[in-house]
Amino acid sequence: METRAPYVLIGSFVLAAIVAVFGFVYWLNNTGGIGPRTSYHVQFQGPVPGLLVGAGVLFNGIRVGEVTQLGLAPDNPRFVNATISVATATPVRADTKVGLEFQGLTGVPVVTLEGGVIVAKSGELPTLIAEAGAGQSMTQAARDALRRVDTVLQDNSGPLKDTIANFKTFSDGLARNTGKIDGILAGLDKMTGGGTPAQKVTYDLRTPQNLGPAGKTLSASLAIPEPTAVAMLQTQRMLFAPGGDRPGFADFLWADSIPKLVQARLIDSFENYDIAHAPLRTTDLGPADYQLLLDIRRFRIATDGEARAEIGLSARIVDKNGKVIASRLIEASEKLDKVEPAASVAAFDAAFARIAKELIGWTVQAV
Repeated sequence: METRAPYVLIGSFVLAAIVAVFGFVYWLNNTGGIGPRTSYHVQFQGPVPGLLVGAGVLFNGIRVGEVTQLGLAPDNPRFVNATISVATATPVRADTKVGLEFQGLTGVPVVTLEGGVIVAKSGELPTLIAEAGAGQSMTQAARDALRRVDTVLQDNSGPLKDTIANFKTFSDGLARNTGKIDGILAGLDKMTGGGTPAQKVTYDLRTPQNLGPAGKTLSASLAIPEPTAVAMLQTQRMLFAPGGDRPGFADFLWADSIPKLVQARLIDSFENYDIAHAPLRTTDLGPADYQLLLDIRRFRIATDGEARAEIGLSARIVDKNGKVIASRLIEASEKLDKVEPAASVAAFDAAFARIAKELIGWTVQAV
């Protein structure tokens, strides 16, 4: 069956477009675009570089018309006569100031009108005389400024020469005493604790490898966001309880902040347990069926009594609706024979291996 063309709709659209065009022309004609205009003669007492027919005319910064004619004055070729056409409502007076302004650094010049209080006689259109030097371009102004600078330099050439000579004497003195100055600066640097910083030593947390056979696997998608922790634990430094500095740990750094390090190594542990169903970070996986939310309570070396590495986590498993389906506390500690970086990291590796194994077994049972 042949489709019928919507002639009425097309005709209505065409009529609406025609009415809109006529309305725009009417608005333009009655808001100063092509409304009533009055012409005035303007005389510039010098060159007007860059001024062209069609250039804008501004009154107190508002565009009111344009230049319609340009020519040399027949009685004096140094003068330039121009005709401007402006909106009739513009309050142009016999003593209105006329100038030439350059818009922008390299913009097109425009004629500027400003002020005026003397009303011309009825029927008489005054000839506006531009201020002397109104046509001076920015380039010429820059040349004049440089010429004045050059004059100042010439007038003060003697003192300038003496100043340069004094600078040379001062620099020669510095060159002769370079060794002493270097010694002074080195002493100041050492006194204020400066100098080349010691190289930091980075330690990583080892991912446990032997987590037993994957008797049960994750039956739903699981995400492990970055664990939460108090501000003290958002660090790469080794933490002690009681606090304080310990010899040998000044240059110690974990491979990442403690929460991010625990997140990364726990995901690695899940992969070692069952790579096919391992969880990912929330940003990698997107919406997951469940999330394993961790809060790090302790990750430190305790030195009260027998030295030991302590890790304490609070774990919750929540579903898509934010409902907690399981929660528990998991803690582990490992005795330290010696409080030094290598032994401390080994103790944390052993404690984390027990934490990861217990956490994985509990999670796969709950999900």
